[in-house]
Amino acid sequence: MLAKEIESIQKVLSDSVKPVTAVLGGAKVSSKIGIIKNILDKVDHIIIGGGMTYTFIKAQGGKIGDSICEDDKMQLALDILEEAKAKGVKIHLPIDVVAADAFDNNANTQVVDVNDIPDGWQGLDAGPKTNVGFSFVIAQSKTILWNGPLGVFEMPNFAKGTIELGNAIADATAEGAFSLVGGGDSVAAVKQFGFEDKVSYVSTGGGAMLESLEGKILPGIEAILK
Repeated sequence: MLAKEIESIQKVLSDSVKPVTAVLGGAKVSSKIGIIKNILDKVDHIIIGGGMTYTFIKAQGGKIGDSICEDDKMQLALDILEEAKAKGVKIHLPIDVVAADAFDNNANTQVVDVNDIPDGWQGLDAGPKTNVGFSFVIAQSKTILWNGPLGVFEMPNFAKGTIELGNAIADATAEGAFSLVGGGDSVAAVKQFGFEDKVSYVSTGGGAMLESLEGKILPGIEAILK
């Protein structure tokens, strides 16, 4: 089991067929920094979604309303964009989002430009244009890493971005791409929406997989690689 897990991670990081796309979602940039820095040399595209979107958008001068944001990580977000550009890695951020007037499945919603979220509203899911754009990037990819949802998928009204991403990854996998899903929330989403058998590998290693993606070689893994 562990050997399969390692082989899957190696397939993404070392033996990958290009183009390689990493989808990084979830709430915080801070929890993904290590991964982003480690994979910049190994991927062609990074799709950024979920709550950490808004740190990147605000850092670039966008208006994010009441959306989640790590103000102390805005410079870091700009550094990541700069580094990616220097390495020729294309970063894809949402262009529109589903905004809500409360963090609640039954809140009022509207689709707005990601750079222009009104005060009192917060982005809780990727919008329709974003879903089309992200699906297009996935369709061109031969190796896909999915770590983190694109919205608050636990609430049905904000699950569409994550489901559409899952569909795109399932389609690409059916066409021969290699797809690795890992990280608690992504694994939960994949199981909840029935994508488990439609992707190449679902990592249940959680933290261990993330450490591998951050470039930390774990002792047990080192032994197996030898």
